[in-house]
Amino acid sequence: MELAGRVLGLALIHRCLIDTFFTKTFYKMLLELPITVHDLHEVDSEFCRSLLWLRENSIDMSLGMTFVVNEEDNGQITEKELLPNGAELHVTDQNKEEFISLMVKWRVERGIQRQSQALLRGLHQIIDRDFLRIFTAEQVELVLSGSREIDLDDWRKNTEYRGGYFDEHVVIEWFWDRVAQMSNADRLKLLQFVTGTPSIPFEGFAMLRGSNGPKRFTIERWGEESALPR
Repeated sequence: MELAGRVLGLALIHRCLIDTFFTKTFYKMLLELPITVHDLHEVDSEFCRSLLWLRENSIDMSLGMTFVVNEEDNGQITEKELLPNGAELHVTDQNKEEFISLMVKWRVERGIQRQSQALLRGLHQIIDRDFLRIFTAEQVELVLSGSREIDLDDWRKNTEYRGGYFDEHVVIEWFWDRVAQMSNADRLKLLQFVTGTPSIPFEGFAMLRGSNGPKRFTIERWGEESALPR
């Protein structure tokens, strides 16, 4: 996992898209930011709703809730205290926010704490921890994974033409008219089919990358009109 952390660090430094999207909790983990109960929604929506219900309703003391959570290990259910002597500490309306925070931390770290620490060690070998703190989770997501919202005007402005094509050529007009009718999802599929990337760099289409560095989207005439149909 340290190697994976170093790869992420190099991707951030060199602004290379990794062509995958993680959850918000992952990006927050990279930045060592506190994870909230709302962040859990895309990880475990049912667990998130349970904690929100607990926050919004009074604690029923007859349930005897304590700072303990059940864990499954090789088919065996065991109890884990969320803090020292948690089995003796009852959850009340006064301390339920602490309980919720501890439950969020447990859910995020469950079974991956060692791997997460190794990932961070690798990342910090490439990028200093203090430097990372200037970023938000959203900014790191944009740099690493790019955007999945296509700006059609930006795409067209940063497209090159070859073989006699130009922006106002009738064939090019047909192409852009068709793309304008597509949904964002279909535009992403077209982009991936042509370029191999399913997202756009945070700087926009001007910074699309090929195998040897930045390379703009290009439409080139190939073959003669008389070549079709075959």
